[in-house]
Amino acid sequence: REPRHGDGPDGYLFDAQAWYGGDIDKLWLEAEGEGEFGGRLEKVELQALWSHAIGPWFDLQTGVRLDVGQGDERTHLVLGVQGLAPYWIEIDAAAFLSDQGDPTARIEAEHDMRLTQSLILQPRAELDFALQDIPAERVGAGLVSAALGARLRYQVTPLFGPYVGVQYETSAGETRGLRRGAGGGVGGWGGLLGVRTWF
Repeated sequence: REPRHGDGPDGYLFDAQAWYGGDIDKLWLEAEGEGEFGGRLEKVELQALWSHAIGPWFDLQTGVRLDVGQGDERTHLVLGVQGLAPYWIEIDAAAFLSDQGDPTARIEAEHDMRLTQSLILQPRAELDFALQDIPAERVGAGLVSAALGARLRYQVTPLFGPYVGVQYETSAGETRGLRRGAGGGVGGWGGLLGVRTWF
């Protein structure tokens, strides 16, 4: 769980992953959500994916994604890849097709830089794209949003590591104009405080 503090209302985010299977094929489950303290959970994204190794470093993933908690519920087909790029950069890239026929995509990248035996700096970037305008969500075609940040983690054990960080999030392109015109926020800086755990 990750509390976030920035220019707008303070909020939190959780991100959980689990898998079952072997080295070649596995069932991959993901749950991610966010909300404001003292308020309801605003958005939850659930994914159930079949993951198949296509090499020593990357898996091909396909399955479904369900968005709930904000606006209408939407279901998406998912096709993506996940794995380790050169220089130990973790990549998670996926294309989505919603039940409304809206094609979107997302790419996430992060890298653990070990400063000491226990202190780890993790730069992270996330980019979201839309292949066409989605008026119901105030989304324009092209780059929709970008999030760039870094987390400094103290690894108490390999299974437990609290961290602090900072992140800049912004809407981009046509989406920025649509959200600004509707009176919504378009981004800003935020501080992060969280814990990374494995079970």
